[in-house]
Amino acid sequence: MMAAAPEYSRGVAHPFVHRLRVRYAECDLQGVVFNAHYMTYLDEAMTELWRQSVGGGYQEMVTAGTDMVVAEARLRFVSPAHFDDEVSIEAQTTRLGTTGMTTELRVARDGETLVEAELRHVFVATDGSGKVPIPDEVRRGLEPNLRAEAAI
Repeated sequence: MMAAAPEYSRGVAHPFVHRLRVRYAECDLQGVVFNAHYMTYLDEAMTELWRQSVGGGYQEMVTAGTDMVVAEARLRFVSPAHFDDEVSIEAQTTRLGTTGMTTELRVARDGETLVEAELRHVFVATDGSGKVPIPDEVRRGLEPNLRAEAAI
């Protein structure tokens, strides 16, 4: 069973959660997940959040002319994951701005925090012309995931 929801998800009934199992190839010689793989885990969770929240998922947004890029990533490594661990990645949107968004993520095993992370994404035109506003459909899809204090 997972422990109580982390502090960043207070006020939201159900933050988005994606689960995965650590694969052998993701571990280093010390037998723990190599730190760079956590960025892949976070990206996978964001893709699944899009699939659940935004009609047509990430690819539909790109096809419509908008992409998003990571402008900033912060990770704090608390405890290691090992081969065959089942981990959960909790994602909570904390800010929906005009052209960018911020998401707090937590990688956990059986309720124990392994990694705390924050990703800041900027929305850009796929034609390379620069930043664009967050599409309305994306904003509507993510609003239920927006931390209550951020929505005020």
